[in-house]
Amino acid sequence: MKDRQIMNRREFCRRLAEVGGIAVLTPLIKACAPDETTPTAPAPTATTALYPIIPMATVAPSPMATEAPPSPMVTASPIEASQRARIALVKTGDRAEGVRRALDLLGLNPVRGQRVLLKPNFNSADPAPGSTHPDVLRALIVKLSDMGARGVTVAERSGMGNTRAVMRQKDVLDLARELGFTVIVLDELAEQDWVVRQSKDYHWSRGYAVPRMLLDAGCVVQTCNLKTHRYGGHFTLSLKNSVGFAARTVRGGGYDYMSELHSSPYQRQMIAEINTAYAPALIVMDGVEAFVNGGPDRGKKVQAQVVLAGTDRVAMDALGVAILRLFGTTREVSHGKIFDQEQIARAVELGLGVDSPAKIEMVTGDADSEAYAGKIREVLML
Repeated sequence: MKDRQIMNRREFCRRLAEVGGIAVLTPLIKACAPDETTPTAPAPTATTALYPIIPMATVAPSPMATEAPPSPMVTASPIEASQRARIALVKTGDRAEGVRRALDLLGLNPVRGQRVLLKPNFNSADPAPGSTHPDVLRALIVKLSDMGARGVTVAERSGMGNTRAVMRQKDVLDLARELGFTVIVLDELAEQDWVVRQSKDYHWSRGYAVPRMLLDAGCVVQTCNLKTHRYGGHFTLSLKNSVGFAARTVRGGGYDYMSELHSSPYQRQMIAEINTAYAPALIVMDGVEAFVNGGPDRGKKVQAQVVLAGTDRVAMDALGVAILRLFGTTREVSHGKIFDQEQIARAVELGLGVDSPAKIEMVTGDADSEAYAGKIREVLML
């Protein structure tokens, strides 16, 4: 970080004032300040919460940004390219390197010129894989800046703790000051900032509520972890990570959407249904360490040593389940064909991704990663 230009508070405020004026500056400092003494801040208004116009901090390009990307090796099936889901796979124990290499291998840049809404996995303040590792968040935000993003807003709702307190414990608010991104605590949004999505085809009795900013976002990126889920989800990967976009309750209303979710026999189908609210521009999965039982906050940890990147949540979760099976996992995650897992099967029904393991293409850049991809494909195709 020595070669990066880090904005101090005075420079940060000056840039904000130049871009957005004092109307944007005042609520943003209030939203991002890590030294608050109250656990919950007043709800932001729709104007301040939804479209903060924040310049990214000037940072030096990451080491990988100036290097030619490695020649990819493709583990492909005889399906038309337009029908396949392309997933970059990097075998590594270095999370930051894995994020950079995986995104380079993927060969897509949907973020250039866009304001990015970024969803991490801060369900709790537990260390990775219980929550997003700080190296992943830093590397991903720097990489998005290198790719030409106009700004990044990190938005989250924690399920196992006070969201603002979790953000503070994970040093997200300090990192926001350093790199110049915005933090939105979704629990603090006002009633008018939520939209209830309901359909007779959903398993939700009253629909589910998502922030209007998600529906309006031009570019959504998410980063998830590799782990099982002991509270009924069976696994929590990219599809389950989207639950943090949905409200537990909406201010002004008394209904507890998450209580319905976790008590329903259709929990796994309902998880998939939340994902109809948006389509991710990019997904990064940190599988350097994984929980093969327990989860989402703690469990048996293994060194899975992999980082994945792609855009298809079904393909991403199918590979994640295959990796969990490689290391020995729970009866629920191990049972049956991977595409018969209820989260994945419902997501396929909803048209959220590929409908067959034969349509997943893994792209690697070195022999170790290619060998790992071969082992994963063997499990995937069972």
